Amino acid sequence: MRQCPLLCGVAVGTTAVALTIIAFFALVVINVQQLTAHIGERVEIVAYLDRVPEAGALKALRAKVEALPEVAAVAYTSQEEAMTLFKKRLGRDADLLEGVGPEILPASLAITLKPDFRTPAEAERVVATLRTNLGLDEVRFGREWLEKFEAFVTLLKIGGAVIGGFLLFAALFIVSNTIRLTQYARRDELEVMGLVGATSMFIKTPFLIEGALQGLLGGLIAVSLAFAVFRYFLHEALASLLLASASGSIVFLPLGFQLLLIFAGVFLGFFGSITSLRKLVRI
Repeated sequence: MRQCPLLCGVAVGTTAVALTIIAFFALVVINVQQLTAHIGERVEIVAYLDRVPEAGALKALRAKVEALPEVAAVAYTSQEEAMTLFKKRLGRDADLLEGVGPEILPASLAITLKPDFRTPAEAERVVATLRTNLGLDEVRFGREWLEKFEAFVTLLKIGGAVIGGFLLFAALFIVSNTIRLTQYARRDELEVMGLVGATSMFIKTPFLIEGALQGLLGGLIAVSLAFAVFRYFLHEALASLLLASASGSIVFLPLGFQLLLIFAGVFLGFFGSITSLRKLVRI
Protein backbone atom coordinates (compact mmCIF):
# COMPACT_ATOMS: atom_id res chain seq x y z
CA MET A 1 0.00 0.00 0.00
CA ARG A 2 2.92 2.35 0.66
CA GLN A 3 4.45 1.45 -2.72
CA CYS A 4 1.25 2.32 -4.61
CA PRO A 5 -0.41 5.13 -2.61
CA LEU A 6 -2.27 6.56 -5.60
CA LEU A 7 -3.93 3.28 -6.55
CA CYS A 8 -4.66 2.56 -2.91
CA GLY A 9 -6.22 5.99 -2.53
CA VAL A 10 -8.41 5.45 -5.58
CA ALA A 11 -9.71 2.15 -4.18
CA VAL A 12 -10.36 3.60 -0.73
CA GLY A 13 -11.98 6.74 -2.16
CA THR A 14 -14.24 4.79 -4.52
CA THR A 15 -15.44 2.56 -1.69
CA ALA A 16 -15.99 5.55 0.58
CA VAL A 17 -18.00 7.51 -2.00
CA ALA A 18 -20.22 4.53 -2.87
CA LEU A 19 -20.94 3.74 0.79
CA THR A 20 -21.52 7.42 1.60
CA ILE A 21 -24.20 7.68 -1.08
CA ILE A 22 -25.82 4.52 0.27
CA ALA A 23 -25.70 6.03 3.77
CA PHE A 24 -27.36 9.18 2.41
CA PHE A 25 -30.30 7.19 1.03
CA ALA A 26 -30.51 5.22 4.28
CA LEU A 27 -30.70 8.44 6.28
CA VAL A 28 -33.58 9.72 4.19
CA VAL A 29 -35.46 6.40 4.30
CA ILE A 30 -35.01 5.97 8.08
CA ASN A 31 -36.29 9.46 8.83
CA VAL A 32 -39.18 9.17 6.38
CA GLN A 33 -40.14 5.88 8.02
CA GLN A 34 -40.03 7.60 11.40
CA LEU A 35 -42.34 10.29 10.04
CA THR A 36 -44.66 7.62 8.62
CA ALA A 37 -44.87 5.87 11.98
CA HIS A 38 -45.59 9.19 13.70
CA ILE A 39 -48.31 10.07 11.21
CA GLY A 40 -49.74 6.58 11.58
CA GLU A 41 -50.08 7.16 15.32
CA ARG A 42 -52.06 10.31 14.55
CA VAL A 43 -54.42 8.85 11.94
CA GLU A 44 -57.75 10.38 12.83
CA ILE A 45 -61.20 10.12 11.33
CA VAL A 46 -63.35 13.25 11.42
CA ALA A 47 -67.13 12.95 11.17
CA TYR A 48 -68.85 16.28 10.45
CA LEU A 49 -72.36 16.74 11.84
CA ASP A 50 -74.96 18.43 9.63
CA ARG A 51 -76.91 19.54 12.68
CA VAL A 52 -75.78 20.11 16.23
CA PRO A 53 -77.42 17.30 18.22
CA GLU A 54 -78.96 17.72 21.63
CA ALA A 55 -76.93 16.69 24.65
CA GLY A 56 -78.68 13.34 25.00
CA ALA A 57 -78.44 12.49 21.32
CA LEU A 58 -74.79 13.54 21.22
CA LYS A 59 -73.96 11.34 24.22
CA ALA A 60 -75.71 8.37 22.62
CA LEU A 61 -73.91 8.93 19.31
CA ARG A 62 -70.52 9.11 21.02
CA ALA A 63 -71.28 5.92 22.93
CA LYS A 64 -72.11 4.09 19.70
CA VAL A 65 -68.90 5.27 18.05
CA GLU A 66 -66.78 4.40 21.10
CA ALA A 67 -68.33 0.92 21.13
CA LEU A 68 -66.72 0.09 17.78
CA PRO A 69 -63.80 -2.33 18.35
CA GLU A 70 -61.43 -0.25 16.21
CA VAL A 71 -62.02 3.04 18.07
CA ALA A 72 -59.72 4.19 20.88
CA ALA A 73 -61.25 7.58 21.68
CA VAL A 74 -63.83 10.10 20.47
CA ALA A 75 -63.60 13.87 20.95
CA TYR A 76 -66.41 16.31 20.21
CA THR A 77 -65.66 19.73 18.71
CA SER A 78 -68.45 22.28 18.87
CA GLN A 79 -69.01 25.03 16.33
CA GLU A 80 -67.54 27.60 18.71
CA GLU A 81 -64.43 25.51 19.28
CA ALA A 82 -64.08 24.97 15.53
CA MET A 83 -64.22 28.73 14.96
CA THR A 84 -61.56 29.31 17.62
CA LEU A 85 -59.25 26.75 15.99
CA PHE A 86 -59.91 28.28 12.57
CA LYS A 87 -58.93 31.74 13.79
CA LYS A 88 -55.81 30.33 15.42
CA ARG A 89 -54.73 28.71 12.17
CA LEU A 90 -55.34 31.92 10.23
CA GLY A 91 -53.01 33.76 12.59
CA ARG A 92 -52.58 37.37 11.44
CA ASP A 93 -55.42 36.97 8.95
CA ALA A 94 -57.94 36.08 11.67
CA ASP A 95 -59.52 39.54 11.32
CA LEU A 96 -61.01 38.31 8.03
CA LEU A 97 -63.57 36.43 10.14
CA GLU A 98 -64.88 39.53 11.91
CA GLY A 99 -68.64 39.57 11.80
CA VAL A 100 -68.82 35.88 10.87
CA GLY A 101 -70.51 33.60 13.38
CA PRO A 102 -69.46 30.07 14.33
CA GLU A 103 -72.61 28.66 12.73
CA ILE A 104 -70.83 28.59 9.35
CA LEU A 105 -68.66 25.74 10.62
CA PRO A 106 -69.97 22.26 11.42
CA ALA A 107 -69.57 20.48 14.72
CA SER A 108 -67.54 17.29 14.44
CA LEU A 109 -66.41 14.10 16.09
CA ALA A 110 -62.67 13.35 16.01
CA ILE A 111 -62.24 9.58 16.14
CA THR A 112 -58.86 8.12 17.11
CA LEU A 113 -58.20 4.52 16.10
CA LYS A 114 -56.39 1.85 18.08
CA PRO A 115 -52.77 1.15 17.02
CA ASP A 116 -53.67 -2.08 15.19
CA PHE A 117 -56.23 -0.29 12.99
CA ARG A 118 -54.28 2.76 11.80
CA THR A 119 -53.71 1.65 8.23
CA PRO A 120 -55.63 3.22 5.32
CA ALA A 121 -57.49 -0.04 4.70
CA GLU A 122 -58.67 -0.35 8.30
CA ALA A 123 -59.58 3.33 8.46
CA GLU A 124 -61.64 2.97 5.27
CA ARG A 125 -63.51 0.05 6.84
CA VAL A 126 -64.32 2.13 9.92
CA VAL A 127 -65.52 4.98 7.70
CA ALA A 128 -67.83 2.59 5.87
CA THR A 129 -69.25 1.41 9.22
CA LEU A 130 -69.85 4.98 10.37
CA ARG A 131 -71.66 5.83 7.16
CA THR A 132 -73.75 2.67 6.94
CA ASN A 133 -74.61 1.90 10.56
CA LEU A 134 -74.55 5.32 12.23
CA GLY A 135 -75.73 7.54 9.37
CA LEU A 136 -72.68 9.82 9.39
CA ASP A 137 -72.36 10.93 5.78
CA GLU A 138 -69.59 13.53 5.97
CA VAL A 139 -66.60 11.46 7.13
CA ARG A 140 -62.99 12.22 6.20
CA PHE A 141 -59.61 10.78 7.13
CA GLY A 142 -57.24 11.74 4.29
CA ARG A 143 -57.12 8.29 2.68
CA GLU A 144 -55.71 9.48 -0.65
CA TRP A 145 -52.93 11.46 1.05
CA LEU A 146 -51.93 8.51 3.25
CA GLU A 147 -51.88 6.12 0.30
CA LYS A 148 -49.73 8.50 -1.74
CA PHE A 149 -47.35 8.95 1.17
CA GLU A 150 -46.98 5.20 1.68
CA ALA A 151 -46.40 4.76 -2.06
CA PHE A 152 -43.70 7.44 -1.89
CA VAL A 153 -41.96 5.62 0.98
CA THR A 154 -42.10 2.32 -0.93
CA LEU A 155 -40.69 3.97 -4.06
CA LEU A 156 -37.94 5.55 -1.98
CA LYS A 157 -36.97 2.17 -0.53
CA ILE A 158 -36.90 0.50 -3.95
CA GLY A 159 -34.93 3.36 -5.48
CA GLY A 160 -32.44 3.30 -2.63
CA ALA A 161 -31.99 -0.47 -2.95
CA VAL A 162 -31.46 -0.30 -6.72
CA ILE A 163 -29.03 2.61 -6.57
CA GLY A 164 -27.26 1.07 -3.59
CA GLY A 165 -26.81 -2.23 -5.40
CA PHE A 166 -25.47 -0.48 -8.50
CA LEU A 167 -23.02 1.55 -6.42
CA LEU A 168 -21.78 -1.53 -4.58
CA PHE A 169 -21.24 -3.34 -7.88
CA ALA A 170 -19.38 -0.33 -9.32
CA ALA A 171 -17.23 -0.06 -6.20
CA LEU A 172 -16.47 -3.78 -6.34
CA PHE A 173 -15.47 -3.50 -10.00
CA ILE A 174 -13.19 -0.52 -9.40
CA VAL A 175 -11.60 -1.97 -6.27
CA SER A 176 -10.99 -5.27 -8.04
CA ASN A 177 -9.32 -3.62 -11.02
CA THR A 178 -7.30 -1.28 -8.81
CA ILE A 179 -5.87 -4.20 -6.88
CA ARG A 180 -5.25 -6.00 -10.16
CA LEU A 181 -3.12 -3.05 -11.31
CA THR A 182 -0.97 -3.35 -8.19
CA GLN A 183 -0.60 -7.05 -8.86
CA TYR A 184 0.47 -6.49 -12.47
CA ALA A 185 3.03 -3.97 -11.25
CA ARG A 186 4.55 -6.76 -9.14
CA ARG A 187 3.97 -9.69 -11.49
CA ASP A 188 7.72 -10.39 -11.88
CA GLU A 189 8.10 -10.61 -8.14
CA LEU A 190 5.07 -12.88 -7.89
CA GLU A 191 6.38 -15.12 -10.65
CA VAL A 192 9.71 -15.49 -8.87
CA MET A 193 7.95 -16.31 -5.61
CA GLY A 194 6.01 -19.04 -7.37
CA LEU A 195 9.18 -20.46 -8.97
CA VAL A 196 11.00 -20.77 -5.63
CA GLY A 197 8.11 -22.68 -4.08
CA ALA A 198 5.72 -20.11 -2.60
CA THR A 199 2.21 -21.49 -2.32
CA SER A 200 -0.75 -19.78 -3.91
CA MET A 201 -2.18 -18.86 -0.52
CA PHE A 202 1.19 -17.39 0.60
CA ILE A 203 1.15 -15.11 -2.45
CA LYS A 204 -2.51 -14.17 -2.16
CA THR A 205 -2.67 -13.42 1.56
CA PRO A 206 -0.97 -9.97 1.49
CA PHE A 207 -3.29 -8.83 -1.31
CA LEU A 208 -6.36 -10.11 0.55
CA ILE A 209 -5.26 -8.24 3.67
CA GLU A 210 -4.61 -5.16 1.54
CA GLY A 211 -8.09 -5.31 0.01
CA ALA A 212 -9.72 -5.78 3.42
CA LEU A 213 -7.78 -2.84 4.86
CA GLN A 214 -8.73 -0.63 1.92
CA GLY A 215 -12.36 -1.58 2.37
CA LEU A 216 -12.15 -0.97 6.12
CA LEU A 217 -10.70 2.49 5.55
CA GLY A 218 -13.37 3.20 2.93
CA GLY A 219 -16.13 2.14 5.35
CA LEU A 220 -14.77 4.27 8.20
CA ILE A 221 -14.43 7.28 5.90
CA ALA A 222 -17.98 6.70 4.60
CA VAL A 223 -19.45 6.72 8.13
CA SER A 224 -17.47 9.87 8.97
CA LEU A 225 -18.53 11.62 5.76
CA ALA A 226 -22.14 10.59 6.28
CA PHE A 227 -22.11 12.04 9.80
CA ALA A 228 -20.49 15.26 8.59
CA VAL A 229 -23.06 15.65 5.79
CA PHE A 230 -25.87 14.86 8.23
CA ARG A 231 -24.57 17.23 10.90
CA TYR A 232 -23.89 20.26 8.75
CA PHE A 233 -26.23 19.95 5.76
CA LEU A 234 -28.78 17.14 5.80
CA HIS A 235 -30.16 17.67 9.30
CA GLU A 236 -31.69 21.07 8.57
CA ALA A 237 -32.90 19.99 5.13
CA LEU A 238 -34.67 16.92 6.54
CA ALA A 239 -36.09 18.95 9.41
CA SER A 240 -37.68 21.35 6.94
CA LEU A 241 -38.79 18.67 4.49
CA LEU A 242 -40.27 16.27 7.03
CA LEU A 243 -41.69 18.87 9.41
CA ALA A 244 -39.61 17.65 12.32
CA SER A 245 -41.49 19.82 14.76
CA ALA A 246 -44.45 17.50 14.26
CA SER A 247 -42.64 14.21 13.76
CA GLY A 248 -39.93 14.25 16.40
CA SER A 249 -36.18 14.64 16.06
CA ILE A 250 -34.16 13.81 12.95
CA VAL A 251 -31.95 10.79 13.70
CA PHE A 252 -28.61 9.59 12.38
CA LEU A 253 -27.94 6.05 11.23
CA PRO A 254 -28.31 3.43 13.99
CA LEU A 255 -25.12 1.86 15.30
CA GLY A 256 -26.00 -1.44 13.65
CA PHE A 257 -26.25 0.19 10.24
CA GLN A 258 -22.95 2.01 10.76
CA LEU A 259 -21.24 -1.30 11.53
CA LEU A 260 -22.95 -2.81 8.48
CA LEU A 261 -21.48 -0.06 6.28
CA ILE A 262 -17.99 -0.75 7.63
CA PHE A 263 -18.44 -4.49 7.13
CA ALA A 264 -19.67 -3.83 3.58
CA GLY A 265 -16.45 -1.91 2.92
CA VAL A 266 -14.33 -4.81 4.22
CA PHE A 267 -16.34 -7.24 2.10
CA LEU A 268 -15.91 -5.10 -1.02
CA GLY A 269 -12.15 -4.92 -0.58
CA PHE A 270 -11.72 -8.59 0.31
CA PHE A 271 -13.99 -9.94 -2.42
CA GLY A 272 -12.49 -7.52 -4.95
CA SER A 273 -9.06 -8.92 -4.12
CA ILE A 274 -10.28 -12.49 -4.57
CA THR A 275 -11.79 -11.78 -7.98
CA SER A 276 -8.66 -10.04 -9.24
CA LEU A 277 -6.29 -12.67 -7.85
CA ARG A 278 -8.17 -15.49 -9.50
CA LYS A 279 -6.75 -14.64 -12.92
CA LEU A 280 -3.27 -13.52 -11.94
CA VAL A 281 -2.26 -16.04 -9.31
CA ARG A 282 -2.83 -19.71 -10.10
CA ILE A 283 -2.00 -22.81 -8.11
